Amino acid sequence: MKFGGTSIGTAKAMRQAISIVAHQEQESTPLVVLSACSGITNKLLRIADASGNGSLDDALALAGEVRAHHLGLVDELLTDEGPKAELALKIDAIITRLELLVKGVEIVGELTERSRDMFCSFGELLSTTVFAAALQAAGINARWIDIRTIMITDDNFGFARPIEAECRARATAILGPLLGSGTTVVTQGYIGATADGRTTTLGRGGSDLSAALLGAWLHFSAIQIWTDVDGVMTCDPRVVPDARSIRVMTFSEAAELAYLGAKVLHPDTIAPAVEKNIPVFVLNTWHPDARGTVITNDPVRLSGMSYGGLVKSIAVKKGQGIINVRSNRMLGRHGFMNELFDVFARYAISVEMIATSEVSVSVTVDDTCFTDNLLRDLREFGEVDIEHGVATVSVVGDNLRMSRGVAGRIFGALTEVNLRMISQGASEINVGFVVGEHDVVAAVNALHREFFSGEDAAGIFEVPAGKPLT
Repeated sequence: MKFGGTSIGTAKAMRQAISIVAHQEQESTPLVVLSACSGITNKLLRIADASGNGSLDDALALAGEVRAHHLGLVDELLTDEGPKAELALKIDAIITRLELLVKGVEIVGELTERSRDMFCSFGELLSTTVFAAALQAAGINARWIDIRTIMITDDNFGFARPIEAECRARATAILGPLLGSGTTVVTQGYIGATADGRTTTLGRGGSDLSAALLGAWLHFSAIQIWTDVDGVMTCDPRVVPDARSIRVMTFSEAAELAYLGAKVLHPDTIAPAVEKNIPVFVLNTWHPDARGTVITNDPVRLSGMSYGGLVKSIAVKKGQGIINVRSNRMLGRHGFMNELFDVFARYAISVEMIATSEVSVSVTVDDTCFTDNLLRDLREFGEVDIEHGVATVSVVGDNLRMSRGVAGRIFGALTEVNLRMISQGASEINVGFVVGEHDVVAAVNALHREFFSGEDAAGIFEVPAGKPLT
Protein backbone atom coordinates (compact mmCIF):
# COMPACT_ATOMS: atom_id res chain seq x y z
CA MET A 1 0.00 0.00 0.00
CA LYS A 2 1.64 3.22 -1.16
CA PHE A 3 0.19 6.54 0.00
CA GLY A 4 1.12 9.74 -1.81
CA GLY A 5 1.77 13.10 -0.23
CA THR A 6 -1.79 14.40 -0.45
CA SER A 7 -3.04 11.21 1.24
CA ILE A 8 -0.97 11.90 4.38
CA GLY A 9 -0.40 15.67 4.22
CA THR A 10 -2.69 16.59 7.12
CA ALA A 11 -3.87 14.97 10.33
CA LYS A 12 -7.28 14.39 8.75
CA ALA A 13 -5.66 12.72 5.73
CA MET A 14 -3.46 10.56 7.95
CA ARG A 15 -6.47 9.41 9.97
CA GLN A 16 -8.18 8.42 6.75
CA ALA A 17 -5.11 6.52 5.56
CA ILE A 18 -4.82 4.81 8.95
CA SER A 19 -8.44 3.64 8.69
CA ILE A 20 -7.69 2.18 5.24
CA VAL A 21 -4.61 0.34 6.54
CA ALA A 22 -6.60 -0.95 9.53
CA HIS A 23 -9.31 -2.29 7.22
CA GLN A 24 -6.72 -3.98 5.01
CA GLU A 25 -5.04 -5.53 8.07
CA GLN A 26 -8.23 -7.48 8.77
CA GLU A 27 -7.65 -9.41 5.52
CA SER A 28 -3.84 -9.56 5.17
CA THR A 29 -0.78 -7.87 6.64
CA PRO A 30 0.15 -4.88 4.47
CA LEU A 31 3.49 -3.28 3.72
CA VAL A 32 2.93 0.50 3.84
CA VAL A 33 5.14 2.77 1.73
CA LEU A 34 4.82 6.54 2.20
CA SER A 35 5.83 9.67 0.35
CA ALA A 36 6.65 12.85 2.23
CA CYS A 37 3.69 14.96 3.34
CA SER A 38 2.44 17.15 0.51
CA GLY A 39 4.59 20.25 0.04
CA ILE A 40 7.42 19.08 2.28
CA THR A 41 9.80 17.86 -0.43
CA ASN A 42 9.55 21.20 -2.22
CA LYS A 43 10.26 22.96 1.06
CA LEU A 44 13.28 20.73 1.67
CA LEU A 45 14.62 21.62 -1.78
CA ARG A 46 14.22 25.29 -0.89
CA ILE A 47 16.15 24.63 2.31
CA ALA A 48 18.88 22.92 0.28
CA ASP A 49 19.14 25.84 -2.15
CA ALA A 50 19.16 28.42 0.64
CA SER A 51 21.93 26.50 2.40
CA GLY A 52 24.02 26.28 -0.76
CA ASN A 53 23.52 30.00 -1.39
CA GLY A 54 24.68 30.92 2.10
CA SER A 55 21.22 32.03 3.27
CA LEU A 56 21.48 30.36 6.67
CA ASP A 57 18.66 32.26 8.36
CA ASP A 58 16.22 31.49 5.53
CA ALA A 59 17.16 27.80 5.54
CA LEU A 60 16.76 27.47 9.30
CA ALA A 61 13.43 29.33 9.21
CA LEU A 62 12.14 26.85 6.62
CA ALA A 63 13.45 23.95 8.71
CA GLY A 64 11.43 25.40 11.59
CA GLU A 65 8.32 25.27 9.39
CA VAL A 66 8.99 21.60 8.64
CA ARG A 67 9.34 20.93 12.39
CA ALA A 68 6.12 22.81 13.17
CA HIS A 69 4.15 20.91 10.53
CA HIS A 70 5.10 17.49 11.85
CA LEU A 71 4.76 18.44 15.52
CA GLY A 72 1.31 19.71 14.61
CA LEU A 73 0.48 16.26 13.23
CA VAL A 74 1.69 14.72 16.48
CA ASP A 75 -0.55 16.99 18.55
CA GLU A 76 -3.63 16.12 16.49
CA LEU A 77 -3.06 12.40 16.01
CA LEU A 78 -1.94 11.26 19.46
CA THR A 79 -3.83 11.83 22.70
CA ASP A 80 -1.80 9.81 25.22
CA GLU A 81 0.84 12.16 26.63
CA GLY A 82 3.52 9.49 26.98
CA PRO A 83 3.62 8.34 23.33
CA LYS A 84 3.06 11.92 22.19
CA ALA A 85 6.14 13.18 24.08
CA GLU A 86 8.23 10.26 22.79
CA LEU A 87 7.20 10.94 19.18
CA ALA A 88 7.85 14.67 19.55
CA LEU A 89 11.40 13.85 20.67
CA LYS A 90 11.90 11.66 17.59
CA ILE A 91 10.68 14.47 15.32
CA ASP A 92 12.94 16.95 17.06
CA ALA A 93 15.94 14.65 16.64
CA ILE A 94 15.31 14.33 12.90
CA ILE A 95 14.95 18.10 12.49
CA THR A 96 18.13 18.64 14.50
CA ARG A 97 19.99 16.48 11.95
CA LEU A 98 18.41 18.55 9.18
CA GLU A 99 19.63 21.76 10.82
CA LEU A 100 23.14 20.32 11.18
CA LEU A 101 23.11 19.51 7.45
CA VAL A 102 21.99 23.08 6.70
CA LYS A 103 24.88 24.51 8.71
CA GLY A 104 27.38 22.12 7.17
CA VAL A 105 26.42 22.98 3.59
CA GLU A 106 26.37 26.70 4.43
CA ILE A 107 29.87 26.50 5.88
CA VAL A 108 31.26 24.59 2.90
CA GLY A 109 29.42 26.89 0.51
CA GLU A 110 28.61 24.11 -1.95
CA LEU A 111 25.45 22.08 -2.52
CA THR A 112 26.26 18.73 -4.16
CA GLU A 113 23.80 16.21 -5.59
CA ARG A 114 24.71 13.93 -2.70
CA SER A 115 23.79 16.65 -0.20
CA ARG A 116 20.58 17.42 -2.09
CA ASP A 117 19.51 13.77 -1.80
CA MET A 118 20.18 13.90 1.94
CA PHE A 119 18.00 17.01 2.26
CA CYS A 120 15.16 15.35 0.33
CA SER A 121 15.23 12.20 2.47
CA PHE A 122 13.98 14.00 5.56
CA GLY A 123 10.43 14.26 4.20
CA GLU A 124 9.88 10.51 4.03
CA LEU A 125 11.70 9.88 7.31
CA LEU A 126 9.40 12.34 9.08
CA SER A 127 6.12 11.21 7.50
CA THR A 128 6.77 7.53 8.23
CA THR A 129 7.87 8.22 11.80
CA VAL A 130 4.59 10.01 12.53
CA PHE A 131 2.46 7.48 10.64
CA ALA A 132 3.96 4.41 12.32
CA ALA A 133 3.42 5.92 15.77
CA ALA A 134 -0.16 6.86 14.89
CA LEU A 135 -0.83 3.30 13.71
CA GLN A 136 0.51 1.94 16.98
CA ALA A 137 -1.65 4.40 18.91
CA ALA A 138 -4.65 3.09 16.97
CA GLY A 139 -3.92 -0.42 18.24
CA ILE A 140 -2.25 -1.75 15.08
CA ASN A 141 0.86 -3.91 15.40
CA ALA A 142 3.11 -1.68 13.28
CA ARG A 143 6.89 -1.41 12.89
CA TRP A 144 8.92 1.47 11.39
CA ILE A 145 11.74 0.32 9.10
CA ASP A 146 14.44 2.48 7.54
CA ILE A 147 14.28 1.55 3.85
CA ARG A 148 17.94 2.52 3.49
CA THR A 149 18.84 -0.80 5.08
CA ILE A 150 17.05 -2.56 2.21
CA MET A 151 16.99 -0.31 -0.87
CA ILE A 152 20.68 -0.51 -1.77
CA THR A 153 21.43 1.56 -4.87
CA ASP A 154 24.24 2.83 -7.05
CA ASP A 155 25.71 6.27 -6.40
CA ASN A 156 23.86 8.10 -9.19
CA PHE A 157 22.55 10.72 -6.76
CA GLY A 158 19.20 12.18 -7.79
CA PHE A 159 18.31 9.19 -9.95
CA ALA A 160 19.79 6.16 -8.21
CA ARG A 161 19.00 2.64 -9.42
CA PRO A 162 18.55 -0.27 -7.00
CA ILE A 163 21.01 -3.18 -6.99
CA GLU A 164 18.22 -5.70 -7.28
CA ALA A 165 19.88 -8.91 -6.12
CA GLU A 166 21.08 -7.25 -2.92
CA CYS A 167 17.76 -5.48 -2.35
CA ARG A 168 15.74 -8.64 -2.91
CA ALA A 169 17.86 -10.58 -0.42
CA ARG A 170 17.56 -7.85 2.22
CA ALA A 171 13.81 -7.42 1.69
CA THR A 172 13.32 -11.15 2.13
CA ALA A 173 15.52 -11.30 5.23
CA ILE A 174 14.32 -8.13 6.97
CA LEU A 175 10.73 -7.58 5.87
CA GLY A 176 9.65 -11.16 5.21
CA PRO A 177 9.71 -12.34 8.85
CA LEU A 178 7.96 -9.22 10.10
CA LEU A 179 5.14 -9.46 7.59
CA GLY A 180 4.93 -13.21 8.13
CA SER A 181 4.40 -12.66 11.86
CA GLY A 182 1.51 -10.26 11.21
CA THR A 183 3.43 -7.02 11.74
CA THR A 184 2.42 -4.12 9.50
CA VAL A 185 5.60 -2.54 8.19
CA VAL A 186 5.78 1.22 7.55
CA THR A 187 8.67 2.40 5.42
CA GLN A 188 9.77 5.12 3.03
CA GLY A 189 9.37 5.44 -0.69
CA TYR A 190 11.69 7.46 -2.94
CA ILE A 191 14.88 7.05 -0.90
CA GLY A 192 17.64 4.46 -0.61
CA ALA A 193 21.32 4.27 0.19
CA THR A 194 24.57 3.12 -1.35
CA ALA A 195 26.29 0.03 0.02
CA ASP A 196 28.48 2.26 2.19
CA GLY A 197 25.46 4.08 3.65
CA ARG A 198 25.21 7.32 1.65
CA THR A 199 21.58 8.40 1.20
CA THR A 200 20.22 8.45 -2.36
CA THR A 201 16.90 9.20 -4.05
CA LEU A 202 15.24 7.34 -6.91
CA GLY A 203 14.06 10.38 -8.86
CA ARG A 204 10.59 11.42 -9.99
CA GLY A 205 7.94 8.82 -9.17
CA GLY A 206 10.38 7.16 -6.79
CA SER A 207 7.77 6.23 -4.20
CA ASP A 208 5.70 4.38 -6.81
CA LEU A 209 8.88 2.61 -7.93
CA SER A 210 9.72 1.68 -4.34
CA ALA A 211 6.28 0.13 -3.89
CA ALA A 212 6.45 -1.77 -7.18
CA LEU A 213 9.93 -3.12 -6.44
CA LEU A 214 9.05 -4.21 -2.90
CA GLY A 215 5.86 -5.83 -4.16
CA ALA A 216 7.79 -7.76 -6.80
CA TRP A 217 10.65 -8.80 -4.50
CA LEU A 218 8.24 -10.03 -1.81
CA HIS A 219 5.74 -11.62 -4.26
CA PHE A 220 2.72 -9.63 -3.13
CA SER A 221 -0.63 -10.38 -4.75
CA ALA A 222 -1.46 -6.70 -5.37
CA ILE A 223 -0.01 -3.23 -5.18
CA GLN A 224 -2.26 -0.34 -4.20
CA ILE A 225 -1.37 3.25 -5.07
CA TRP A 226 -3.51 5.53 -2.90
CA THR A 227 -3.94 9.06 -4.19
CA ASP A 228 -6.57 11.82 -4.29
CA VAL A 229 -8.47 10.79 -7.45
CA ASP A 230 -10.77 7.89 -8.32
CA GLY A 231 -8.16 6.08 -10.38
CA VAL A 232 -7.16 6.96 -13.92
CA MET A 233 -9.76 9.14 -15.60
CA THR A 234 -11.10 9.10 -19.15
CA CYS A 235 -9.78 12.65 -19.43
CA ASP A 236 -9.00 15.64 -17.27
CA PRO A 237 -12.18 16.35 -15.25
CA ARG A 238 -11.29 20.04 -15.29
CA VAL A 239 -11.81 19.94 -19.06
CA VAL A 240 -14.72 17.49 -19.16
CA PRO A 241 -16.90 17.54 -16.02
CA ASP A 242 -18.40 14.17 -17.02
CA ALA A 243 -15.01 12.40 -17.00
CA ARG A 244 -15.20 8.92 -15.52
CA SER A 245 -12.85 6.57 -13.75
CA ILE A 246 -11.42 3.80 -15.94
CA ARG A 247 -12.03 0.38 -14.44
CA VAL A 248 -9.17 -1.52 -16.07
CA MET A 249 -6.35 -0.71 -18.47
CA THR A 250 -3.27 -2.40 -19.87
CA PHE A 251 0.30 -1.46 -19.14
CA SER A 252 0.74 -0.22 -22.71
CA GLU A 253 -2.26 2.09 -22.35
CA ALA A 254 -0.96 3.50 -19.08
CA ALA A 255 2.47 4.00 -20.66
CA GLU A 256 1.07 5.74 -23.70
CA LEU A 257 -1.03 8.08 -21.58
CA ALA A 258 1.93 8.96 -19.37
CA TYR A 259 4.15 9.74 -22.35
CA LEU A 260 1.39 11.86 -23.85
CA GLY A 261 1.05 14.08 -20.80
CA ALA A 262 -1.77 12.50 -18.82
CA LYS A 263 -1.50 12.46 -15.02
CA VAL A 264 -0.97 8.70 -14.85
CA LEU A 265 1.59 6.56 -13.07
CA HIS A 266 4.77 6.72 -15.08
CA PRO A 267 5.28 3.28 -16.69
CA ASP A 268 8.89 2.97 -15.56
CA THR A 269 7.80 3.19 -11.93
CA ILE A 270 5.36 0.27 -12.05
CA ALA A 271 7.21 -1.92 -14.57
CA PRO A 272 8.58 -4.29 -11.87
CA ALA A 273 5.04 -5.11 -10.77
CA VAL A 274 3.65 -5.51 -14.27
CA GLU A 275 6.52 -7.79 -15.29
CA LYS A 276 5.59 -10.07 -12.38
CA ASN A 277 1.87 -9.88 -13.32
CA ILE A 278 1.10 -8.16 -10.02
CA PRO A 279 -1.95 -5.93 -10.59
CA VAL A 280 -1.49 -2.26 -9.70
CA PHE A 281 -4.59 -0.57 -8.29
CA VAL A 282 -4.94 3.22 -8.38
CA LEU A 283 -7.34 4.15 -5.57
CA ASN A 284 -8.77 7.23 -3.90
CA THR A 285 -7.90 7.72 -0.24
CA TRP A 286 -11.03 9.82 0.27
CA HIS A 287 -13.34 7.34 -1.48
CA PRO A 288 -11.88 3.96 -0.51
CA ASP A 289 -15.03 2.12 -1.58
CA ALA A 290 -14.67 3.30 -5.17
CA ARG A 291 -13.18 0.56 -7.35
CA GLY A 292 -10.55 2.83 -8.92
CA THR A 293 -8.38 1.56 -11.77
CA VAL A 294 -6.41 -1.64 -12.11
CA ILE A 295 -3.40 -1.68 -14.46
CA THR A 296 -2.43 -5.17 -15.56
CA ASN A 297 -1.36 -7.30 -18.51
CA ASP A 298 -2.94 -10.45 -17.10
CA PRO A 299 -5.35 -11.69 -19.83
CA VAL A 300 -7.50 -13.53 -17.31
CA ARG A 301 -7.98 -10.44 -15.19
CA LEU A 302 -8.61 -8.30 -18.27
CA SER A 303 -11.26 -10.64 -19.64
CA GLY A 304 -12.86 -10.99 -16.24
CA MET A 305 -13.31 -7.23 -15.88
CA SER A 306 -15.21 -6.57 -19.11
CA TYR A 307 -12.21 -5.14 -20.92
CA GLY A 308 -13.92 -4.18 -24.14
CA GLY A 309 -13.89 -0.43 -24.58
CA LEU A 310 -12.71 0.97 -27.89
CA VAL A 311 -11.10 4.10 -26.39
CA LYS A 312 -9.75 4.28 -22.86
CA SER A 313 -8.72 7.87 -22.35
CA ILE A 314 -7.99 11.22 -23.95
CA ALA A 315 -4.70 12.87 -23.07
CA VAL A 316 -4.00 16.57 -23.54
CA LYS A 317 -0.65 18.33 -23.45
CA LYS A 318 -0.82 22.12 -23.59
CA GLY A 319 1.99 24.60 -23.98
CA GLN A 320 3.13 23.17 -27.30
CA GLY A 321 4.35 24.76 -30.53
CA ILE A 322 4.52 23.49 -34.11
CA ILE A 323 7.60 23.71 -36.31
CA ASN A 324 6.98 23.20 -40.02
CA VAL A 325 10.00 22.58 -42.28
CA ARG A 326 9.42 22.53 -46.05
CA SER A 327 12.18 21.60 -48.49
CA ASN A 328 12.38 20.10 -51.98
CA ARG A 329 15.69 18.57 -50.82
CA MET A 330 13.65 15.94 -48.96
CA LEU A 331 12.29 14.41 -52.15
CA GLY A 332 13.98 11.06 -52.70
CA ARG A 333 17.02 11.95 -50.59
CA HIS A 334 18.30 9.63 -47.89
CA GLY A 335 19.72 11.02 -44.65
CA PHE A 336 17.65 14.22 -44.67
CA MET A 337 15.60 13.27 -41.59
CA ASN A 338 18.69 12.18 -39.70
CA GLU A 339 20.35 15.54 -40.30
CA LEU A 340 17.19 17.45 -39.42
CA PHE A 341 16.62 15.67 -36.11
CA ASP A 342 20.26 16.01 -35.23
CA VAL A 343 19.50 19.72 -34.83
CA PHE A 344 16.89 18.96 -32.17
CA ALA A 345 19.35 16.62 -30.45
CA ARG A 346 22.04 19.30 -30.34
CA TYR A 347 19.63 21.67 -28.58
CA ALA A 348 18.35 18.88 -26.27
CA ILE A 349 14.78 19.37 -27.50
CA SER A 350 12.26 16.54 -27.18
CA VAL A 351 9.96 16.15 -30.18
CA GLU A 352 6.45 15.13 -29.11
CA MET A 353 4.52 14.49 -32.32
CA ILE A 354 5.60 14.11 -35.95
CA ALA A 355 3.85 14.26 -39.33
CA THR A 356 5.66 14.06 -42.68
CA SER A 357 5.03 14.31 -46.41
CA GLU A 358 7.38 14.09 -49.38
CA VAL A 359 8.54 17.69 -49.00
CA SER A 360 7.68 18.72 -45.43
CA VAL A 361 8.08 17.74 -41.81
CA SER A 362 5.92 19.04 -38.97
CA VAL A 363 6.77 18.46 -35.31
CA THR A 364 5.45 19.62 -31.98
CA VAL A 365 7.81 20.71 -29.22
CA ASP A 366 7.52 22.52 -25.92
CA ASP A 367 6.54 26.11 -26.65
CA THR A 368 9.31 27.46 -24.45
CA CYS A 369 12.20 25.90 -26.37
CA PHE A 370 12.18 28.20 -29.41
CA THR A 371 15.39 30.18 -29.83
CA ASP A 372 16.83 32.25 -32.66
CA ASN A 373 19.77 29.85 -32.92
CA LEU A 374 17.46 26.83 -33.26
CA LEU A 375 15.41 28.48 -36.01
CA ARG A 376 18.56 29.64 -37.79
CA ASP A 377 19.93 26.09 -37.90
CA LEU A 378 16.59 24.67 -39.06
CA ARG A 379 16.37 27.20 -41.89
CA GLU A 380 19.48 25.65 -43.40
CA PHE A 381 17.18 22.78 -44.42
CA GLY A 382 14.45 24.85 -46.03
CA GLU A 383 11.53 27.15 -45.31
CA VAL A 384 10.54 27.20 -41.62
CA ASP A 385 7.42 28.55 -39.97
CA ILE A 386 6.20 28.14 -36.41
CA GLU A 387 2.89 28.20 -34.58
CA HIS A 388 2.64 28.98 -30.89
CA GLY A 389 -0.10 28.25 -28.37
CA VAL A 390 -1.21 24.81 -29.52
CA ALA A 391 -2.00 21.57 -27.69
CA THR A 392 -1.68 17.90 -28.57
CA VAL A 393 -4.75 15.75 -28.07
CA SER A 394 -4.32 11.96 -28.13
CA VAL A 395 -7.03 9.29 -28.20
CA VAL A 396 -5.64 6.16 -26.54
CA GLY A 397 -6.84 2.56 -26.38
CA ASP A 398 -5.35 -0.89 -27.00
CA ASN A 399 -8.41 -1.89 -28.99
CA LEU A 400 -7.82 0.86 -31.56
CA ARG A 401 -5.43 -1.45 -33.38
CA MET A 402 -8.17 -4.04 -33.87
CA SER A 403 -11.05 -1.77 -34.80
CA ARG A 404 -12.15 -0.33 -38.12
CA GLY A 405 -13.47 3.15 -38.62
CA VAL A 406 -11.89 4.67 -35.51
CA ALA A 407 -10.26 7.55 -37.37
CA GLY A 408 -13.57 8.31 -39.07
CA ARG A 409 -15.34 8.52 -35.74
CA ILE A 410 -12.58 10.66 -34.20
CA PHE A 411 -12.44 13.22 -36.97
CA GLY A 412 -16.18 13.06 -37.60
CA ALA A 413 -16.66 14.26 -34.03
CA LEU A 414 -14.33 17.20 -34.67
CA THR A 415 -16.08 18.88 -37.58
CA GLU A 416 -16.32 22.15 -35.64
CA VAL A 417 -12.64 22.18 -34.64
CA ASN A 418 -9.72 23.39 -36.73
CA LEU A 419 -7.04 20.67 -36.77
CA ARG A 420 -3.48 21.94 -37.24
CA MET A 421 -1.73 18.56 -37.53
CA ILE A 422 -2.54 14.81 -37.39
CA SER A 423 -0.32 11.89 -36.36
CA GLN A 424 -0.99 8.13 -36.04
CA GLY A 425 1.19 6.54 -33.37
CA ALA A 426 3.40 3.68 -34.50
CA SER A 427 2.08 1.65 -31.58
CA GLU A 428 -1.36 1.80 -33.18
CA ILE A 429 -2.93 2.43 -29.80
CA ASN A 430 -3.17 6.18 -30.12
CA VAL A 431 -4.32 8.69 -32.68
CA GLY A 432 -3.09 12.22 -32.08
CA PHE A 433 -3.75 15.65 -33.47
CA VAL A 434 -2.96 19.26 -32.71
CA VAL A 435 -5.41 22.10 -32.08
CA GLY A 436 -5.13 25.65 -30.84
CA GLU A 437 -5.27 25.80 -27.06
CA HIS A 438 -8.54 27.74 -27.32
CA ASP A 439 -10.09 24.68 -29.07
CA VAL A 440 -9.04 22.08 -26.47
CA VAL A 441 -12.27 22.16 -24.46
CA ALA A 442 -14.48 21.84 -27.55
CA ALA A 443 -12.35 19.04 -29.04
CA VAL A 444 -12.09 16.94 -25.90
CA ASN A 445 -15.75 17.28 -24.99
CA ALA A 446 -16.77 16.27 -28.52
CA LEU A 447 -14.56 13.18 -28.36
CA HIS A 448 -15.79 12.30 -24.88
CA ARG A 449 -19.40 12.40 -26.07
CA GLU A 450 -18.50 10.22 -29.05
CA PHE A 451 -16.63 7.48 -27.20
CA PHE A 452 -17.64 7.55 -23.56
CA SER A 453 -21.38 7.25 -23.79
CA GLY A 454 -23.49 4.27 -24.74
CA GLU A 455 -22.09 0.84 -25.48
CA ASP A 456 -18.47 1.93 -25.80
CA ALA A 457 -18.34 2.61 -22.06
CA ALA A 458 -20.17 -0.51 -20.91
CA GLY A 459 -18.46 -2.33 -18.06
CA ILE A 460 -15.09 -0.59 -18.00
CA PHE A 461 -15.82 2.82 -16.52
CA GLU A 462 -17.02 3.94 -13.16
CA VAL A 463 -18.60 7.21 -12.17
CA PRO A 464 -16.45 8.99 -9.55
CA ALA A 465 -17.74 8.55 -6.03
CA GLY A 466 -20.54 10.92 -5.13
CA LYS A 467 -21.25 11.81 -8.75
CA PRO A 468 -24.41 10.65 -10.57
CA LEU A 469 -24.15 9.06 -13.99
CA THR A 470 -25.62 11.32 -16.68
